[in-house]
Amino acid sequence: MAANDSIKKTITVTVLLCVVCSVVVSAAAVLLKPQQVSNKELDRKSNILSAAGISEPGKSVDELFAQITTKIVDLETGKFTDAVNVATYDAIKAAKDPARSIKLDRQDDIASIKRQARYMPVYLVQDGNQIERIILPVHGYGLWSTLYGFLALEGDLNTVVGLGFYSHAETPGLGGEVDNPAWKALWPGKKVYEEGTMDPILHLIKGNVNPSSADAAHQIDGLSGATLTSNGVSNLVKFWLGENGYAPFLANLRAGGV
Repeated sequence: MAANDSIKKTITVTVLLCVVCSVVVSAAAVLLKPQQVSNKELDRKSNILSAAGISEPGKSVDELFAQITTKIVDLETGKFTDAVNVATYDAIKAAKDPARSIKLDRQDDIASIKRQARYMPVYLVQDGNQIERIILPVHGYGLWSTLYGFLALEGDLNTVVGLGFYSHAETPGLGGEVDNPAWKALWPGKKVYEEGTMDPILHLIKGNVNPSSADAAHQIDGLSGATLTSNGVSNLVKFWLGENGYAPFLANLRAGGV
């Protein structure tokens, strides 16, 4: 009888302990949710500013981000839209929702993302009506993971300001070198398009770019020992700056038709 009581007490204590722990964990998750959301938003802004090369000692991220205007682009029309709330829209979640995204044909899906959100946010740095810089969200598959980042262009909508990835799981020391400041420093000044076209030709090559090459303006040093990640970066740039991505929008922007 005593043994049975001992077993019952053990089970009771275990169950109560599990319930208490569950309540504590759940309460912590609920209480910390606003802070997690705030930190995520701060990180997003920081990465956008970093890609755009915007920094100023003594100013907070929110102060610097105040100079950036966020708008939503309808990728089908290549024009700005008010179809979704710019303050709450999440393109990554939308891409996973069949009602808010399109399934890409295999031949078009060079970035291996499978589905593409119908609407994408873009971030503008303006002086009056003049666009000084534009920051575009991009993503595509590397070797082990989908790389999510931002590509910033000058007001000519062709010259790269910077590229940065804020989320990926590529191999440290190989594909993970996409985070290396020295490699990211190779991007500013490069040209996405050949003059007079909207067909992106900027890509990573095997080895180092020859500065005297006629194609140097459209080439980036490949990531040593990470061919598949290098190909993934080239493909995501080609996809998002191409006809199935932002090219129609950028063409409209150049023509003043957005």
